Amino acid sequence: MREEIPLSPVPASDAALDPVLRSRPRLVAVGGGKGGVGKTFVVANLAAALARAGHPVVVVDADLDGANLHTALGVASPRATLADYVAQREDDVGKLVSDTAIPNLRLIAGTQGNLGEAQPDPARRERLLEGLARLPARFVLVDLGAGHQPALVDYFLAADDGIVVLTPEPTSVENAYGFLRAAFYRRMHDVLLQPAVRKVIAEAMDQRNERGIRTPFDLQREVQAIDPGAGAAFVAAVARFRPSLIVNEVRTAEEIKLGFAVRSVCRKYFGVDAEYLGYVNHDDAARRSVLARRPLVELTPGSDASIYLERIARKLADPGRLHGQATDVSA
Repeated sequence: MREEIPLSPVPASDAALDPVLRSRPRLVAVGGGKGGVGKTFVVANLAAALARAGHPVVVVDADLDGANLHTALGVASPRATLADYVAQREDDVGKLVSDTAIPNLRLIAGTQGNLGEAQPDPARRERLLEGLARLPARFVLVDLGAGHQPALVDYFLAADDGIVVLTPEPTSVENAYGFLRAAFYRRMHDVLLQPAVRKVIAEAMDQRNERGIRTPFDLQREVQAIDPGAGAAFVAAVARFRPSLIVNEVRTAEEIKLGFAVRSVCRKYFGVDAEYLGYVNHDDAARRSVLARRPLVELTPGSDASIYLERIARKLADPGRLHGQATDVSA
């Protein structure tokens, strides 16, 4: 399964591609619903690969219940963390950033959280996202915690790229669908403001609702029946909801196909055109990198998993993709 694809350095003209891209970083949120699928491993390595290619990167650990991104990057005791922002000890997001040992890569850690208040309130979350958008970086990668709490889904929906990481296990696949479903319905609730429509969406979030709404297509019919204009807005919102998929811990060619299967289900039951961004094969070197507290792409850049992680990072940074032109997982 090994195929070496170099991650090209940033061309000098890249910053001039688009004034919007030049003025703010691209926000990438990585979730998946289930713990233990390797979200932190994937985030740390994608961030390191992008930084090694010359992109200024900031990674954010939004998993305040179990923050360990700092450990994956070998940062022992961050001076200030996202927990300080939640506790309102610090309002300037820029002052939460710590250096790492990797050039071009900086970190907003999530250590020392308040167990009674794990995430900022909605208004403060909005200000946090505004602060992240002002950071001097090309990419800001956010490591979401397990589950699909409203705060995590908000980060996912606010991102330019929302990535779901899953493994070839039934529990992971089930939780990935649950996360996507939660994100889908929250997007509809945020976009469609008519009270009657919002009431139907709230009912649809209960999978045993009495209206018999089982799929987003069922919900779309209900919304259109209430208000054709809202139905058109529903269709437009679906078109803008385009999550990406990464399958981690792949061992066989059959498991590679999981991403295509999930993508097909998203299209069939959600009407959503998800992107299969890539897969990462199982590699014993990955565990050694975790024990060494260094990203795999730094510790053993020639290992199989490193090559696939670098390929995904290359796709994230591809100028064509940044302008809305999707790339295929087999490219």
